[in-house]
Amino acid sequence: MRIAIHIAALLQQAFSHRPPPRVRALHLPPVPWTGSKDGEFGALELESGALGLSYLLLDDTLASIGAAAGAVQGADPLALVRWWADAGDDAASPARAALGFAAVNALTRERFDRAGFVPPAATDSIGGLDPQPGESIGMVGYFPPLVKQVLARGARLTVLELRADLAGTRDGYTVTLDPQDLAGCTQVLSTSTVLLNHTLQRVRAACRAARRFVLVGPGAGCLPDPLFDAGVTALGGTWIRDREAFVQAIATGAPWRGAAFKFLLQAEGWAGLGR
Repeated sequence: MRIAIHIAALLQQAFSHRPPPRVRALHLPPVPWTGSKDGEFGALELESGALGLSYLLLDDTLASIGAAAGAVQGADPLALVRWWADAGDDAASPARAALGFAAVNALTRERFDRAGFVPPAATDSIGGLDPQPGESIGMVGYFPPLVKQVLARGARLTVLELRADLAGTRDGYTVTLDPQDLAGCTQVLSTSTVLLNHTLQRVRAACRAARRFVLVGPGAGCLPDPLFDAGVTALGGTWIRDREAFVQAIATGAPWRGAAFKFLLQAEGWAGLGR
C-alpha cells in the first residue's frame, strides 16, 4: 500500500469513534519568502489548538496558498488529507497537497495529544546519525549547516537535490540529481519533503546499502508507523509547545526558538500508541 494511502487510512480509523476538531485557521509566513528557514513553513490549526506544519517552497505553493485560507476554515481535516494522499495520482496543485499534508500533521498532533504522548527531544541536529571517517553518507535535500557536521567527522557525502543549479562536485562532497547515486551510502539523512511530494519510497529503494535512513524537518510530524514499515529508521520533527508564540513567529517570519523543540522517534522500540 502506498505510504500516503496507508497514513490516510490510519487517521480515518483513529478518529472513527470521536471525530477530530474542524480547521480553525491557516497560518502563513510573509510573502515573498524572507530567506529564513522558519519562513519556509506554514501551519494548519485545528479548533483544539493542534498545529500541523507543511513546507511551502515547492513550485508556486507559497505564492498561491493564501487564496485557500478562507476555504479551509471550518473544514473537516480528514477531507483535506485526501488532497495530499491523492496528489500522487493526479494533477492536484502543490498548494492543495501542502494543505493536505499540514492536515495530516495536525491530525497526528491531535492523536498524540489525546494519547497524552510527548515525543523525546532530539539530542542532535542530524537525526542520531554517527558518520565515521571514510564512511559514505547520503543526504536528501541540501542542508548547508548539516553538510559541515558530516564532513567534520571525516565522512564522504553525496547530496540528492531537486535543483539542477546545485548539482556538481563541491569542496569535499557531491550534489547529484539521481537517487541511484545514493546506492552505496550506509547512512542517509533526508528532508521530510519526500513525504510531501510522494518520493519517499523511490528514494528509500535507491538507498540499498543504508542501515539507517532518517527523516527530519519541521514537516516530519505524521504518524510514524507506516514510515517505519517502509524502512525509515528514525523520524525527527518539530513539537510545538507554545501555540501563541509559534503562531506569532509564523506570521512575522521570526525564529521559532522557545516556541518549539526538535524531537526524534526511533523505529527500534516503537510500540505505537494503541487505539
